[in-house]
Amino acid sequence: MIPKIIQLPKIYDKRGNLSFFEHPNQLPFKIKRTYWLYDVPGGEQRGSHAFKEQQEFIIALSGSFDVIIHDGQEEKSFSLNRSYYGLYIPKMYWRRLENFSTNSLALIVSDRLYDENDYIRDFEEFKTLAHGN
Repeated sequence: MIPKIIQLPKIYDKRGNLSFFEHPNQLPFKIKRTYWLYDVPGGEQRGSHAFKEQQEFIIALSGSFDVIIHDGQEEKSFSLNRSYYGLYIPKMYWRRLENFSTNSLALIVSDRLYDENDYIRDFEEFKTLAHGN
């Protein structure tokens, strides 16, 4: 699988809109862990790692930020700024979150529990693992 934007249902209501995601209708994995990033100071980055096995889905619940992904050869940028779509990132993609707006809130769901051994925190090591060089 490749990283992609997943459009979520948006139920319009004059009292306020509602969106949701569930497996298998929108997400290609069952959720095992949920976490969120908030109060990120201006100019800071989050992420800067890849996962050997973990898949993630990232949504900007509030505000905006960019997700930069890298497959070891090519870099792509996704701007997240709506709560009715998110970015699916499969395993073995380097990711970095940056350009957080004031009061932004990033929701991340994953298919695995936290496991430090699943992280790849060195970009050169990631490139070697990603392409067998």
